[in-house]
Amino acid sequence: MSAPLFLVEALPTGDALTVDGPEGHHAATVQRLRVGEELLLADGRGGTAAAVVTAVGRGSLDVTVTSRGYADAPVPRLVTVQGIAKGDRGELAVQAMTEVGVDEIVPWAASRSVTQWRGDRGVRAREKWVATAREAAKQARRPWLPVVAGAPDESTATVARRIAGAAAGFVLHEEAEDRLTTAELPTAGEIVLVVGPEGGIAPAELTAFAEAGGRPVRLGPAVLRTSTAGVAALSVLATRLGRW
Repeated sequence: MSAPLFLVEALPTGDALTVDGPEGHHAATVQRLRVGEELLLADGRGGTAAAVVTAVGRGSLDVTVTSRGYADAPVPRLVTVQGIAKGDRGELAVQAMTEVGVDEIVPWAASRSVTQWRGDRGVRAREKWVATAREAAKQARRPWLPVVAGAPDESTATVARRIAGAAAGFVLHEEAEDRLTTAELPTAGEIVLVVGPEGGIAPAELTAFAEAGGRPVRLGPAVLRTSTAGVAALSVLATRLGRW
């Protein structure tokens, strides 16, 4: 089994570091790492450091860095616009998309979203997405932490502008004739993928995205849930782009 990964604000400039706070608690108390065990540190911006535990405290670890690395940000950049879903479906989507390599997640206030993020509720909901992405990135041993956009969510007009500025934009739609598996893909820039909420994408939204350059595509004959459509599409893109 590969060494567990822990996120730090900044990688140490020297060879020694004390891992404390929430990450130290998780390492020492939850995972119960012991002296001599190996772990990975990451700053979420591509930098990594392999380390070995030299001492275990109460909710903290002392480690010695054994090697350092850096992973370039993947290109093209994969951005998923996720229609806000009810219950925990949005968080399930964020978790799975992070694990398969999404680079940015944009919460979208679609007209058919049952749940609307308003005021403090929206702020808290977005924070859950951020926390979910962080934990999923650690689980997947990702050196780059996905960005969760929105303040806390984005409008259809904002999403359309994002598509217009991207190298390619794809809108998952069950009535589309073109397939994502055969669509032409760019080699640089951003690929923006739009996933609707439970009720789907409204005609006016589809028109706005198409006018911005978004291409309606489908994955296959089945209609997927909002919590699984994005991860399925990202899996297709990751394979076609050679990430996998």
